[in-house]
Amino acid sequence: MSRIGKLPIALPAGVTVIVADGTVSVKGPKGELSRPLADCITVKQEENVLTVERASEIKLHKAMHGLTRTLIANMVDGVSKGFNKVLTLHGIGYRAQLQPDRMVLNLGFSHDIYVIAPKGITFAVETSSPNVDNGHRTARITVAGIDKEMVGQVTAKIRALKKPEPYKGKGLRYEGEVVRRKAGKAAKAGKGKK
Repeated sequence: MSRIGKLPIALPAGVTVIVADGTVSVKGPKGELSRPLADCITVKQEENVLTVERASEIKLHKAMHGLTRTLIANMVDGVSKGFNKVLTLHGIGYRAQLQPDRMVLNLGFSHDIYVIAPKGITFAVETSSPNVDNGHRTARITVAGIDKEMVGQVTAKIRALKKPEPYKGKGLRYEGEVVRRKAGKAAKAGKGKK
């Protein structure tokens, strides 16, 4: 039995689940999500608890069991609480600002980069005081939504615009991400010849 797949999913107050025609739909205070189910998986609801069951012990069915349970649990969390990921922007002159329909990023290129939020995703930008990061201003970009997969994908695409470089650490990084720093050419050479 799959250790993850056999765990029951508790439904919070205000969340309803409908399983019909091979699709599971979850509706809650923050919105509605739906996802098709694999043929080998069945979802049963008893009062406020969902259980996911598989048809047989075939390797594919075992894999789909745990995956489907986790995806449904993420849908339930998304429509009740929502998900968010935070990026921090480091670098002199790097800026992020919100406009009514998009986010504008200045990442050291010759042009600004415009990021339009897909449906169901919202952006928030906070700018710190100049004393936080060695006297430089940093920005926190929060990507929020009810679909965990989409939140992660949009955040990864934004980070890919300017990944943190290892010499000065400039760029976009996930909050709490540790960037391994490298010594520059001057430090390697022993700071000048004698």
